[in-house]
Amino acid sequence: MSHVLAAVAWPYANGPRHIGHVSGFGVPADVFSRYMRMAGHDVLMVSGTDEHGTPIQVQADSEGLTPRELADRYNRVIVEDLHGLGLSYDLFTRTTTGNHYQVVQDLFEGLYRNGYIIAKTTLGAISPSTGRTLPDRYIEGTCPICGYGSARGDQCDNCGNQLDPEQLINPKSRINGETPEFVETEHFFLDLPAVADALAAWLDTREGWRPNVLRFSRNLLDDLHPRAITRDLEWGVPIPLDGWRDRSDKRIYVWFDAVIGYLSASIEWARRTGDPSAWKKWWSADGEGKDAAAYYFMGKDNIVFHSVIWPAILLGYSGQGSRGGSPGDLGALNLPTEVVSSEFLTMEGRKFSSSRQVVIYVRDFLERYDADALRYFIAVAGPESQDTDFTWAEFLRRNNDELVAGWGNLVNRSISMAAKNFGAIPPAVDLTEADEALLAVARVGFGTVGGLIEKHKQKQAIGEAMRVVAEANKYLSDQAPWKLKDEADKPRMGTILHVALQVVSDANTLLTPFLPHSAQKVHELLGGTGTHAPMPAIEEVSDLDGGPAYPVLTGDYTVGARWESTPIEAGRALAAPKPVFRKLDPSIVDEELARLA
Repeated sequence: MSHVLAAVAWPYANGPRHIGHVSGFGVPADVFSRYMRMAGHDVLMVSGTDEHGTPIQVQADSEGLTPRELADRYNRVIVEDLHGLGLSYDLFTRTTTGNHYQVVQDLFEGLYRNGYIIAKTTLGAISPSTGRTLPDRYIEGTCPICGYGSARGDQCDNCGNQLDPEQLINPKSRINGETPEFVETEHFFLDLPAVADALAAWLDTREGWRPNVLRFSRNLLDDLHPRAITRDLEWGVPIPLDGWRDRSDKRIYVWFDAVIGYLSASIEWARRTGDPSAWKKWWSADGEGKDAAAYYFMGKDNIVFHSVIWPAILLGYSGQGSRGGSPGDLGALNLPTEVVSSEFLTMEGRKFSSSRQVVIYVRDFLERYDADALRYFIAVAGPESQDTDFTWAEFLRRNNDELVAGWGNLVNRSISMAAKNFGAIPPAVDLTEADEALLAVARVGFGTVGGLIEKHKQKQAIGEAMRVVAEANKYLSDQAPWKLKDEADKPRMGTILHVALQVVSDANTLLTPFLPHSAQKVHELLGGTGTHAPMPAIEEVSDLDGGPAYPVLTGDYTVGARWESTPIEAGRALAAPKPVFRKLDPSIVDEELARLA
């Protein structure tokens, strides 16, 4: 058994998340984590809501709230939505905890001692009409590198390069359209060039990454500059240096503190288990966690932070850049094993846009449809390796023709026939070549599907699982047990149904990482008891360091199915099954499109 960290991108707490968000970070990470646990690995899946930064401060001001009040509201909404999807976090927390502040400040101090954080005087943007600092993200202009006309003051979404607002051509405030004034201000910078060689050497060791991620990351190394990690802000983690820690106008910027959340969440999880050092099994680079693996899940707009910025922080803190140094108080820390980036999901041919109502929020989706219907669509047709369009017509087709008519039909008709004719799982006698062939298809599926999930090819993996389902449906049609009505034919009917039910059980295990809610139902329809697919729970917890209480997602995932074929027991009682999936009326397409109009 190995230790596997599933580090899931932190959703920003300025509003509810839509299905495009969870298709990039949430569902793929959960499929991977559930499989790895079933395969016997010790998985730690962590994340939380990202709650600092100027966008939250600006939005809170506009709504007459404090930033904390706004973050509290959407932290709870996001926790409830991810719970509804069944995302099996060991800990889903937030960045406004005392624990997170301590870990962020520890890494800042370690980088500073090693010489990888430097002070520089730079230009800051000021609103001429209000005199307040303008956030980088709220300044827009033409990218000086690629000429894109809607580049932000912190990053160009077209070419991916990091920017400073004064670099933009014709910069304008996105708040009121005015041209900002730039004044000198002192800030701290992460000295990325000092770790460039170490980053390049590390990236050269990466194998099996999605080609676009590795290519994009290597290209970024060609033009690294020191990057500001503090801002003129009132909302954020205080700067832990003499002369700075008590200042109300300077804070560590959100992009720096958010990526550290993977580590702080792991440490919080360990503290809550009663073993404060348990996190080291996944993080310690020169101790008990040196053989652990860490997988980071996010959308492609976050690649730079996970393949360059976060590794740079870890290298500098561990004293592994060109300036040398020694590890901080937390010790040398593991770098990512792989950065698993998804592409973008669009909706009916358009980008998701809350302001333009081109959106469906997770909460609204789950009020009308089953969680596994969305999880299935994301797995089989999501943006794994290329941008993908969500359409209601395709969602309807996938649900009705594949989940209901394929998998649901196999479950229903095999269990129904066995319950009607035997009242229990019948015994199998004298297996034929056809029987053995189907059972072999299902057994081989464990290696095939599992191997594809390990390689982050979830679309192929669920395709292989559904191929087992299709083979079982064909087997039932070919063998036609319903035609075996004579008493003398009863043993053969029982054998066919036993084989079919065994493959239903195996296929259910293969589909469990993708469809955990329905997997539990199928397990129980087969007469199983106990937990087959463990689910997360929402718990209200106290801040470990004296702050306000907040909700977290957590769970006990030591129970549940293993990644193997488990022989079904002849004689186990069966009842007439209830449908596992809901067939949707075609009218939903027009209804949902009307909501977008």
